[in-house]
Amino acid sequence: MSEPNIRVAVRADGEALAALDRATWSTLHAVQPRPQPPYAPFFDGNHLPGDYLVAEVAGEIAGYIRLVPATPLVCNAHVRQIQGLAVSASARGKGVGRALLRSACAESRRQGATRITLRVLGHNAPARKLYASEGFAVEGVLPGEFYLAGRYVDDVLMGRSLTDW
Repeated sequence: MSEPNIRVAVRADGEALAALDRATWSTLHAVQPRPQPPYAPFFDGNHLPGDYLVAEVAGEIAGYIRLVPATPLVCNAHVRQIQGLAVSASARGKGVGRALLRSACAESRRQGATRITLRVLGHNAPARKLYASEGFAVEGVLPGEFYLAGRYVDDVLMGRSLTDW
């Protein structure tokens, strides 16, 4: 597999990203119910194309990461937050998620951020391992924050500095 091309999403990516979102839905990472028809558009007033970095492999969308300011507060403008990462089944284990994560950190730095954070479900060991390998540390745990598929699941808060690279 060739290196993924990472770029900012455009509105025309909406259908492909929505299909990827539905295909990758799992209680391993989703707190919302499985999407059902009629499907909502991928992009809306709160989810803009410019919030997403897209990974393309051989001209096909293989994944995305959503990167936004953590809050609208001026005193928090130095922080970016990852609010979603998805990689197609065919691209998993091939460096696409890592490339997206590194690109999100680079884009955050370009935007002037000095810190980046995310939330991950406690039972999502593959994602937690990836984040830790890229310098993210657990900064807090909300025990039993979600009830998914018949069990309570922790919400794990992770973050890292962007000035140490």
